[in-house]
Amino acid sequence: MKFECAAQDLVYGLVNATRALSSRPAMQILEGVLVRTEEDGISILCSDGSLSIKADVKAQVSVPGEVVLPGRLLTEIIRKLPEGTVSFDMNEKMAVTIRCGQSRSTITGMSADEFPQMKDLINTHAMHFPQKKLRDMISKVTFAIALQESRQALTGCLMEMTPTELRLVGLDGFRLALQVYHDDFVLPDGKTELKAIVPGRVMTELSHIMTDDNAMATFHFDTTHMMAVMGNITLVTSLLAGEYINYRQILPSNWLTRVSVKRKELQEAIERASLMAKEGKNNLIRMKATEGNLKITSNSELGDVLENLDAHLEGEEIEIAFNSRYISDVIKNVDEECCTLSMNTSVSPCVISPLEGESYLYLVLPVRVYN
Repeated sequence: MKFECAAQDLVYGLVNATRALSSRPAMQILEGVLVRTEEDGISILCSDGSLSIKADVKAQVSVPGEVVLPGRLLTEIIRKLPEGTVSFDMNEKMAVTIRCGQSRSTITGMSADEFPQMKDLINTHAMHFPQKKLRDMISKVTFAIALQESRQALTGCLMEMTPTELRLVGLDGFRLALQVYHDDFVLPDGKTELKAIVPGRVMTELSHIMTDDNAMATFHFDTTHMMAVMGNITLVTSLLAGEYINYRQILPSNWLTRVSVKRKELQEAIERASLMAKEGKNNLIRMKATEGNLKITSNSELGDVLENLDAHLEGEEIEIAFNSRYISDVIKNVDEECCTLSMNTSVSPCVISPLEGESYLYLVLPVRVYN
């Protein structure tokens, strides 16, 4: 195997492909990156067994071939090279010599025979989403995805697609995050809805790969896998099995109290109150909504914090308490100037939503307190 390519193109490909590497690989070969020559360049493939990411890189190929090289080591070596052309030359013992300018490195590779091949869904139905919009939606949902859960489905993000909207949902038993994007989508023949549960880690990696604000990402689904194509990067992942919680049943349909407040003022007040709450045993902040005012308090053995905000109240006055981290995570993911907190009782869920429309919705469970 012998080829030349631009060092910066190779860095971009390696940085994205190695996102699939596991910190605890099941097999030694999964620590590596498969470098393979193609008709018009090279491909770089990494896998952890369930997630595979491939990068296509333009290159001038002199001798075709393939080899598995240590993924993280190769990436760091290439990142440290000067700008310019980098060459790869592999001998019969699978030792690869890498040259760039006056730099030379040699890495011993492994046979590619046992490297898992990436599933190809290119012939399945394609759906297209703007990279920027999808990246923003993912960033506002992943914080609510469960990290460890007896129900594996909750460690994933639910993607719901209909002919008129895309919904992303994450929940962990303490809070729920929902993002909605309205557009015209073409579903596979005969389908009025398409659902997929994508591992949370995969959604995070997707958001890091989707960096072209002016481009579309193309998604393909079958019953067990999803493929996403973003320029010269292709990601394929296993979907999570099982049924996702019917989150619509969790959302209250009626409210006794609605409080509208400026988001930036609310976020800053919560952040200040959280500083004291973290010093306490329960990390609690309390809210009291009355006509024209939202009072936020926290206390610990070291002292207390009181914040008063201008607010518009509809319905009944209410006192309610939250884990400061859970409510803070939600509010800082709201972009609008104002938001609405809707509640029924001090022990029922609080829903945070925009003043108008339904582009997002967050639900946070309160903490029962005994005075």
